[in-house]
Amino acid sequence: MTGYVISADIGGTKILLHAELKDGHIQEHYERLYSSRDYPSFSDVLRDFLDEPKIAGMGQNPAAACFAVAGPITEQGASLTNLPWLMNAADIAREFSIPSVKLINDFAAVALSVEILPTSDLVTLQAGRPYAGEMRVAVGAGTGMGGAWLVWHRDRYIPLSSEAGHTDFAPADELQDQLLQYLRKKFGHVSVERVLSGPGLTNIFNFLSDSHGADSSKVAGLVQVYPGEDGAAQVSDLAFKHKHPIAVKAMNLFVDIYGAYAGNLALAGLSRGGVYVAGGIAPKIIEKLREGGFMKAFCDKGRFSALMGEIPVHVVMNPKAGLLGATLEAQRMLQKKKKRLD
Repeated sequence: MTGYVISADIGGTKILLHAELKDGHIQEHYERLYSSRDYPSFSDVLRDFLDEPKIAGMGQNPAAACFAVAGPITEQGASLTNLPWLMNAADIAREFSIPSVKLINDFAAVALSVEILPTSDLVTLQAGRPYAGEMRVAVGAGTGMGGAWLVWHRDRYIPLSSEAGHTDFAPADELQDQLLQYLRKKFGHVSVERVLSGPGLTNIFNFLSDSHGADSSKVAGLVQVYPGEDGAAQVSDLAFKHKHPIAVKAMNLFVDIYGAYAGNLALAGLSRGGVYVAGGIAPKIIEKLREGGFMKAFCDKGRFSALMGEIPVHVVMNPKAGLLGATLEAQRMLQKKKKRLD
């Protein structure tokens, strides 16, 4: 036995843990979903996972582990953006006797998955003209807003993590100017994540509700952000199932801002290799993304609009893309360890 690897996609709302054993013809895997806020620390989650009988049957301890974390990584330590957790790779390695542990940004993990995702996991919004070996970028709204570039190095793509979701929100028209002013009064600094995320969609809806006055007050009260409630799901339900005019307008505005922001990242990295829109929200609103507003805003870059029309844009439909990327990295870690020992 060469030992099994473990991987995880750790977000502000949920954690998906995965164990995988590959040894010749023997292949085993097991995964489990956890609610992030049900545990005081990641160690408590990992301990519970490793105590599972199916994990115990794979071997005594994992040989390598890679954890995708929703937050910046500094010297293999992380403070999660939307959770009060501190994580450190060396501490985890000692506590659980894992020889090799690595933390990577959650969207770096999503970016890594791009090279192994089948075409059936992608919905193409713009075929463009892909250039082999050119920069790629993965971007996605969920509990927060994530982004990572992919740069070609030697024989494969290497992810470059970012916290681009915390850059300033840049309005593109008068309505978005008003949205910025509304959110500035509430938050002070208004990052992209305040608009492009689950809570961001709720912020947009509430802005439009307040702008329309008393006519929407009964509906607006349904989607105020409170702990444990999913305002974004309520807005989506109002828009898609009930065709509520303010919710529909909120969704359209969300998509326009999303397209413009994805275009900004593509332009910043000159991502001729493609843009990959991931995260929890995009697959749920895929039909809205295909209507054209997203790509119109994506390409609306003045003198560079023609160039933007050449960049491939795909939506990642696989909700486990981050986990796939983290697992791929854990397997690479194990392979490097084996080469050193040979």
